[in-house]
Amino acid sequence: MSGGEFTHFDKDGKAVMVDVSDKQETSRSATASGRVLVQPETMALIQQGGLKKGDVLSVARLAGIMGAKRTPDLIPLCHPLMLSSVKVDFELLPDQNTIKVMATCKLTGQTGVEMEALTAVSVAALTIYDMCKAVDKGIQITDIKLEKKTGGKSGAYEA
Repeated sequence: MSGGEFTHFDKDGKAVMVDVSDKQETSRSATASGRVLVQPETMALIQQGGLKKGDVLSVARLAGIMGAKRTPDLIPLCHPLMLSSVKVDFELLPDQNTIKVMATCKLTGQTGVEMEALTAVSVAALTIYDMCKAVDKGIQITDIKLEKKTGGKSGAYEA
């Protein structure tokens, strides 16, 4: 864990949006991941495209992209950002009954895109849950985390 202070509070402890007006614009990216744990039968249905609601991963990909773009509407102190790229991908791990969700967001700007990548993963995972809940009540969403980031004053980070 790195040291420092919380940035979203002023000297009086009031919540504030961080002032980024003096920050340099730099190329920034962030990658996040998470896991969706399902029953073996659910994994087979996802692989075969056999769910009544349609192609689960295509819908979840679009939902994740939309989630990244709507991050400041969901997280109160996030800046609205002009994202240049949002990619959402999935890795099916049938031996673990797991769908790994990965999202990478990029931009050139004054603040990072970690929250957008984390939101993309979260919304994609929730969409998988929503589309599969009729056949699997025990779905679990786990391990949502920042994998890496580049750019900005604090530099690169890799989990």
